[in-house]
This record gives sequence, structure tokens and C-alpha cells, in this order.
Amino acid sequence: MISRIGDELMFNAQALTLRAQRQEVLASNLANAETPNYKARDFDFGAALRAATGTPEPDAALAPLRLATTDARHLRGEAAAGLPVALRYRTPTQASIDGNTVDPDLERTRFADNALRYDAALRMLNGQIQTLQRAIQNN
Repeated sequence: MISRIGDELMFNAQALTLRAQRQEVLASNLANAETPNYKARDFDFGAALRAATGTPEPDAALAPLRLATTDARHLRGEAAAGLPVALRYRTPTQASIDGNTVDPDLERTRFADNALRYDAALRMLNGQIQTLQRAIQNN
């Protein structure tokens, strides 16, 4: 029983951590909207959450690609945090002259969407904790 409660709380905690990490990536994109040759990045939240929780991919053909490094100085293309997040460059919808791939409108939309989902996940986790507290107090 206790392990099931811990698993449920851990799932939501990992989801919150991934949402916060994605918010940082999207904020970085917005902050660099005017930086020449900056490449917008993001990650697949669903795939990252599956990897963080150990849930298998629904289709093995859709497993994320890993970057090959041929030199020790190459960047690995993964986030520095402990969660399995593979940052990917976003394909621009319209090319810019200076090589920047950030679409500010798209980034603001994704930033707001992620913020709403973060808030919803936080409220859900808070509700779970309050329910557990009430159950413990009533017994």
C-alpha cells in the first residue's frame, strides 16, 4: 500500500520536474529570439516522462535517437539534470536571414501551455497529498 502511494507521488513529482525543465528550455528559446544563429530546442515531454518512470515506448520504432559522438569534446545532447531528457533542435517553420530558428509566437504559446500544465500537475499533486492527510486524520 505504501509503495503504491509512493509510486503515485513519485510519478507526479517527476512530471513536475520535467515540466519545470521544459519551462527553462522554452524560456531560453524566448530569451535568445534575437540571437543570430541560435537554434530553438525542445524535448518530447511524453517520451521523457515514459523514460523517467520506466514505462516502455508504445512502439520501439519511435524510440528517441541518440547522438553519436566521435570526439571526447563533443556535447552529448542531453540535459545536465538527472532526468532522461534528450533536447532536440526544432525545425523552423520559416527560415530567417540570421540563422535563428526561434519563432517567438510559437515559443510563447508553448511556454504558456507548459505553464498551465505545470500548474495543473501541481494542483493534482497537492490534492493527492491533502486526500492522504485527510485519510490519515480520519483514522
